Amino acid sequence: MTAFVRIGGAAHHVTVDGTGPVCVLSAGLGLSWFDWDPVVPYLAPHRTVVRFDRPGHGLSAPAAVPPTAAGEAGRIAAVLDALGHREPVTVVGHSIAGFHAEAFARLHPGRTAALVLVDSSVEEHPRPPRTAAGTTGARALAAVLCAAGIPAALGPAFRGLAVRRDPAPAGLVRRVYGTSRVLRGTLLENARYGAVAAELLALRERHPLPPDLPVTVLAAPDGSAPWERRQRALARRLGARYETAAASGHLVMLDRPDAVARAVLEAGAGPA
Repeated sequence: MTAFVRIGGAAHHVTVDGTGPVCVLSAGLGLSWFDWDPVVPYLAPHRTVVRFDRPGHGLSAPAAVPPTAAGEAGRIAAVLDALGHREPVTVVGHSIAGFHAEAFARLHPGRTAALVLVDSSVEEHPRPPRTAAGTTGARALAAVLCAAGIPAALGPAFRGLAVRRDPAPAGLVRRVYGTSRVLRGTLLENARYGAVAAELLALRERHPLPPDLPVTVLAAPDGSAPWERRQRALARRLGARYETAAASGHLVMLDRPDAVARAVLEAGAGPA
């Protein structure tokens, strides 16, 4: 099923596949619902798979307000509400969406069956902007680039630099990444990265995870010892099971969809 649901006055693109307990997948900065496509065949026989595009991503409407950790947690809840899913779900966040997924688990513990962080962003000492200058600057830069026609001319090429051997159809990539909307949304989220990271650290102090919540950190160290140390430290901090996706880059869902699906299915089945 593909639908558009209205949240906060903005249309959000949502897809639902499969049957069974619900898992909701949220992709990293600048990515789209179809970046989870390789994972869906592994999950759909066992799970109801919900994917959605955040504002300014995929096919969703532009962002009306800058993102926050609590706001993104509320967005996940609102997507589930719009679909009629009020039962606890497995929430899965990749990269920056790991912040959002963890915030959901902390702010909506009764609605969280398990938490899976897929090569999640990690910030031990984030430096949030002291003013709104970063957000204003991101919007100004986006306006200049869009006025110059950069999204239509180079948007798909920029995606190609980040997603090697892109499995997505070229026409779909042009439809999404040739728009000013996606460029604006990506720059806005990037400008708010430090603020969202700092907010999550504060949430950890005030809203502990349920002690029996299954949590998995699935990392893609790809030969980087410092990154692996940070991912392992994140797992320890969250009391999570730590796993690695061998032979994978940061886009684990494309490189090792089987590892992502296994982590989701095992986490959703209960504590290890």
